[in-house]
Amino acid sequence: MKIKFEFDDNLTDTEIVIKAAEDTAEIQRLAQLLEANATTVPKFTFYKDDSEYYLSLNTILFFETDERAVHAHTANDVFTIKYRLYELESSLPDSFIRISKSAIVNVAQIFALTLSLSNVLIEFQDSHKQIYASRRYAKQLKDKLNQTR
Repeated sequence: MKIKFEFDDNLTDTEIVIKAAEDTAEIQRLAQLLEANATTVPKFTFYKDDSEYYLSLNTILFFETDERAVHAHTANDVFTIKYRLYELESSLPDSFIRISKSAIVNVAQIFALTLSLSNVLIEFQDSHKQIYASRRYAKQLKDKLNQTR
């Protein structure tokens, strides 16, 4: 596969053209990845103490509710966000998925799953943090992980 860039000062928007001998699964996957990344990622403001933070969603491991507040967990910190979980669920990119009544996880950050009879323990890359997914969401979570890997 060759990758070639052409720059044109007359263009007002970025245009991507894929040239191939035939339509293959690899081409379809590439097109899906490009389309997913082309959509605008929502901007969220995160809060900690008296400060506002503007974090990349890629740094978020998971969101969880705790006493009517929604917390965003990164590898080493916790922030609050002024949205309800259901509002986040509809606004977040496809790499985020609901794993329980009170949590949404970033599947791109998942390192390991440990299944038990009642739930699924989720461990994250480069972090000591863990969260449980309910059995109700386990199949959907595993399917999503298999799609992204």
